[in-house]
Amino acid sequence: MNKAPDTSPIRELLDQAAQRIDSDSPRLDAEVLLAHVLDKPRSHLLAWPDRIPEAAQQARYRKLIERRAGGEPVAYLTGEREFWSLPLTVTQDTLIPRPETETLVATALEHLPADSHARVADLGTGSGAIALAIAHERRACHVRACDRSAAALAVAAGNARQLQLDNIEFASGDWCAALAGECFDLIVSNPPYIAAADEHLACGDVRFEPQDALVAGDEGLDDIRRIAACARSHLCDNALLMLEHGFDQREPVARILADHGYRDIVCNNDLAGRARVTVCRNGGD
Repeated sequence: MNKAPDTSPIRELLDQAAQRIDSDSPRLDAEVLLAHVLDKPRSHLLAWPDRIPEAAQQARYRKLIERRAGGEPVAYLTGEREFWSLPLTVTQDTLIPRPETETLVATALEHLPADSHARVADLGTGSGAIALAIAHERRACHVRACDRSAAALAVAAGNARQLQLDNIEFASGDWCAALAGECFDLIVSNPPYIAAADEHLACGDVRFEPQDALVAGDEGLDDIRRIAACARSHLCDNALLMLEHGFDQREPVARILADHGYRDIVCNNDLAGRARVTVCRNGGD
């Protein structure tokens, strides 16, 4: 940015920042970061384009733009991300919730009546996005959010407090180890499902996200296999398991679930029309 930081109006700050950011949405990124620094909605930027922010605000903004230009995700720079219309805190200990994961929430809600008292478990909860959305929409349900990362659980618990949700609890453990011999009416999970050699791991936001929450072996299916193997003993009779997975993993995921005795296996597409969430039913012994 060429102009002195204490004389640049909002319009120029945004124009200059957008030119520095290499992303799919440089202007949006610039606006979100400036709104964050000013503690104002993005509409404020449009309403007051000639306003000159304070020098300290401009200096802070320029530092954030430098980091964004280096590839750091906007969500980590602001410390927040909206998911299912809920404001969530995110940190580098958690994945950044993505719109396609809302397909998993929508699918779960389709199977949970508004007055449901179901017991729901979310395996690998991260920031708590899925568990919190279900708990928020189905207040009579009891949700257990599980993760092996203490740091991630702390973020999720903080989000629950911020949202004032009291129908959710948090448990530490690797996949079903956090279910303590209990059974549930619904188990959901967005596990790691990217193959170790996937070239996309070197691109975009995922470069900065926790790799152990993204990568699952050579085929990207290792954790789905683990969940399929352990979840049946924690599902009540005819209860459901729902798994998010890659758009090209529909068939191998279905085979894994069938091999473990699940039935009524159906795959739902996300809003882009890509295979995203597979639902199956505990087959019983």
